[in-house]
Amino acid sequence: MNTYETIDLNDYVQTGEGGTSLTYTHQTRHTMAKLFNLVNEAELAEKEFLTARAVFEMGIPTPEPLQLITDGERRGVEYELISNKRSFTRIISQEPERLEEISLAFARMVRELHTQKADTSRFTSVKERLRRFYQEKGDLVTEEYKENALNFIDKSPDADTCLHGDLHIGNIITDGQRNLWIDLGQFSYGEPEWDLGWMWTICNQIDGQRSDFILHVTPETLKAHWNIFIAAYLGTHDQEAIGQYTRRLMAYYAVRLPYMLDMQVQGRLPEDALQQLPKVIG
Repeated sequence: MNTYETIDLNDYVQTGEGGTSLTYTHQTRHTMAKLFNLVNEAELAEKEFLTARAVFEMGIPTPEPLQLITDGERRGVEYELISNKRSFTRIISQEPERLEEISLAFARMVRELHTQKADTSRFTSVKERLRRFYQEKGDLVTEEYKENALNFIDKSPDADTCLHGDLHIGNIITDGQRNLWIDLGQFSYGEPEWDLGWMWTICNQIDGQRSDFILHVTPETLKAHWNIFIAAYLGTHDQEAIGQYTRRLMAYYAVRLPYMLDMQVQGRLPEDALQQLPKVIG
């Protein structure tokens, strides 16, 4: 059984808010507490801590995860504090003229991550994670959706490539000297398209309220970021080649979407999406 260190929130100042958690900076120690919302918080905390610890020990740049914590109600993880840090999206929102610079830096980091091989004994395959979701929660989608998704998962190639699992530009922070990955609870391994299909979703499907709340930028900025990123990632500005690759991502996006929606907000796809997206997969 995992041990949680009880913390006193009076010793902390809230400094951040995300889709599934709140973050707090300790007033005297060089640490940051991340406490998950009450839905599935124990599962999320333990999964994130163990995964983030394994990623850190691989040498991938990320703040060091220190211990599991609780405030008496919520559970979470305490991390090394990165002083004077800003997320890449915060930089873009405050200095929009740096969009291309930051998008290109992000593309370099993603390409580097996708050249590394995962220790398959310490991480879960993204295919296995998604297969388990459709087998256990298949009632969240139509039978056609479930069947098409499972067929796609089975037929898609296996790979041991490192995947962030929640890939988007808000999950990089920098102190001006180091660029570090954060929010590693979904870290896994598989084809890079699983990562890029989800990133396409964030950049092209997110609504204005959610993009402002979570990423601090507009949907238009995210779309511009995607266009810069994908050309740099693929190493080409040929629009036909980029379009062909982006179309390939659509099935990966459609298979992952119900899983991510359930994990982040315990939500279900709208009925029109449940009817249309199986055709994208199939």
